[in-house]
Amino acid sequence: MATEHPSFELAKGINGLDKIILRESRNRSAEVYLYGGHVTSWTNENGEELLHLSSKAIFKPPKPIRGGIPLCFPQFSNFGTLESHGFARNRIWEVDASPPPLPTNSSSNAFVDLILRPNEDDLKSWPHNFEFRMRIALGSEGELTLTSRIRNTNSDGKPFTFTFAYHTYFSVSDISEVRVEGLETLDYLDNLKNRERFTEQGDAITFESETDKIYLSTPTKIAILDHEKKRTFVVRKDGLADAVVWNPWDKRSKTISDLGDEDYKHMLCVEAAAIERPITLKPGEEWKGRLELSAVPSSYSSGQLDPKKVLE
Repeated sequence: MATEHPSFELAKGINGLDKIILRESRNRSAEVYLYGGHVTSWTNENGEELLHLSSKAIFKPPKPIRGGIPLCFPQFSNFGTLESHGFARNRIWEVDASPPPLPTNSSSNAFVDLILRPNEDDLKSWPHNFEFRMRIALGSEGELTLTSRIRNTNSDGKPFTFTFAYHTYFSVSDISEVRVEGLETLDYLDNLKNRERFTEQGDAITFESETDKIYLSTPTKIAILDHEKKRTFVVRKDGLADAVVWNPWDKRSKTISDLGDEDYKHMLCVEAAAIERPITLKPGEEWKGRLELSAVPSSYSSGQLDPKKVLE
């Protein structure tokens, strides 16, 4: 049974896990599991799924869910001493009944506020008190916005430092037909080459093999052009200087137990992140990181999609 609130529904998901359903008037929707504060679905007005969820995703704590939008906090990947990607993605979040004021899309009331505070195990591995508040909103044009606020609530006067990413898995028709615009000429760290630093040479990023790069000092807008679907995803971000681009390709996919062997063909991760310059907060200080995703129809121009119109 779903329980309705003014702005969302609370329902039971896979394996009885609690999930939130956001609905917008034109039949667009999003689903968020309280386990991990994890967005697992985002659909357009035609009911098409815009996020990729692994065909072998495991909805069973403490295993994180593979696909959708996992949260990497307080550590991205192995940039530190914690488990890879930190612990926020495999904790049970609470619905935040009294969030601090945060502007929402005035023409849409489909949003939910979640909160995560550390448990005893978290404090043993990462001895810092924090409040992680996140608003997930579905806008009137179908855009999906995640706004994270992380506050240092330490009473011992100690600052803390973290890295962060929204590890977004986009659903694409065919990875070989996809290109990413907006990261040209930027420096990146290549995770397949011991994080050696390189400069991107191409006019757009295309995919022919495994890719795992951290682009540095990136613009606030990035476009993902899907030729076959004539669709462009636009990623807008604030407070997140970096962008990770990842596709495991065939050999790597076979080594990931909760990812289907063929999933790589229909997914692309473009992640808004703060990695190169970790965030440091003194007690009482707050950091805000915002991600807005939209999917817009693309038209062909001389056989190519025109990203300039999208990025303007």
